[in-house]
Amino acid sequence: MSKIVMRFTGVGGQGVLLAGEIFAAAKIKDGGFGIKTATYTSQVRGGPTVVDIQLDDKEVYYPYAIDGEIDFMLSVADVSYQQFKGGVRDGGTIVVEPNLVHPTEEDRKKWNIVEIPIITIAKEEVGNVITQSVVALAIANTYTKAIDEQVLLDTMLSKVPKKVHEINLKAYELGKKYATEAMK
Repeated sequence: MSKIVMRFTGVGGQGVLLAGEIFAAAKIKDGGFGIKTATYTSQVRGGPTVVDIQLDDKEVYYPYAIDGEIDFMLSVADVSYQQFKGGVRDGGTIVVEPNLVHPTEEDRKKWNIVEIPIITIAKEEVGNVITQSVVALAIANTYTKAIDEQVLLDTMLSKVPKKVHEINLKAYELGKKYATEAMK
């Protein structure tokens, strides 16, 4: 695998930090190098949040994603999308929550914008909005094929309480299903 650089954006409390942590830990568990670098405001909830994830088979020497090298971005908040979209390489894929994120026509020409209602899926189909980070995890991995799926699932389950394993597995399957449909 060559290097894959991802960015998740949202606001504090939406679980983007957890998704980044799971990806990095899964890559390390799989024998590679994974690093996540998070930037967020001092607001505990509601402030812009960005997590850059670098996954590689070779050692990662610089912890921050360089603008223009991000292959894939997922955003569930417009304030963060607008602030951090510039780092995505031309032609890269950006998955957005269409109820909350509003790409411009110019954005749609520059990037592959994909609309998947991540929060709605978590809230209405899984039955728990907190699972949106796992829905996002599945979408990102379906698009990037960055991590062996079983390794990613095992890592995700190790990071969440046992009592919520079942709904998180459901969230993962739904995220994968929506991503696969959007890729057609």
